[in-house]
Amino acid sequence: MSAQLWLPALARFETAHPLRRLLARADRLDDGPQGYLAGLAAWFDAPPLLAAGALTRELAAGDAGEASWLCADPAWVEPDMNGARLLACGQMQLSQAEAGAFAEPLVPLLEEQGMQLVLTTPDRWHLRLPPGTAVPDFPAPEQALGENLLQHLPQGPEGRRWRILQNDLQVALHQHPLNAQRRAAGKPPVNSLWLWGAGALPGQVGTGLQGVLSDDPLLRALAARAGIGHRARPSEGQLEDLPPAWLLDLQDLPAYALTGTWAATIESLARRHPLRLNFASGERWEHRPWHRWRFWRGTRA
Repeated sequence: MSAQLWLPALARFETAHPLRRLLARADRLDDGPQGYLAGLAAWFDAPPLLAAGALTRELAAGDAGEASWLCADPAWVEPDMNGARLLACGQMQLSQAEAGAFAEPLVPLLEEQGMQLVLTTPDRWHLRLPPGTAVPDFPAPEQALGENLLQHLPQGPEGRRWRILQNDLQVALHQHPLNAQRRAAGKPPVNSLWLWGAGALPGQVGTGLQGVLSDDPLLRALAARAGIGHRARPSEGQLEDLPPAWLLDLQDLPAYALTGTWAATIESLARRHPLRLNFASGERWEHRPWHRWRFWRGTRA
């Protein structure tokens, strides 16, 4: 199996981007999955309703056990003429002190529902749910970012409890004095929690990968559950080698960040090993070391 790169959407790469030189000489493959969750599902054989809460809590703290968990990520929701939109989630750059202050008024609201709020990291929170809690299929942040939240709230009588809880949490956070300070400092407010990824730890997770290099908690959690290697992505492209069947996750980076050192690293890997380039928009190419001699193909894909 080739070494694997997971890259941002192809349309984000300008025609002069150095990675397009590799594509011009590589073999075009059939398109693969589009998007973050579909990409994860392509590499890992896990239950279709991915228990992101339990997986990421287990990776971080090792105490998920048999309980059911939810991700409860701090979020920024902004009202507009048609309702409200999710503008940011899980990457709010909170300090430990800020996270504790924001969580304080939420704890009693959640305890009334039998739920325990735990701050796994300042930016990633989890809810431990009582046994037997029925949870709707909340969308992942990727599916809701920038969209009207009315389209993504749980519907029907079974969703009423969660709609009321979501509203109570937003009211408590909207009034928090820290938000005025954050806005004055040019930081986004924390005025909601995004609930998603319900479930208990899956019994088994399969994969054809041998390891991952990533800063994404869910990707690394899946790798850990599958029993393969998982390490943080090296900073600024400082990567000496990428073994076969290892995945280098770069899909969260902007395309302009994949120039300079990162582009040189990828070109170095491509000279030594078969390399599959998987774009978040679905396009895929296979590059083999001898492809660099395909001068007749030009320099731009």
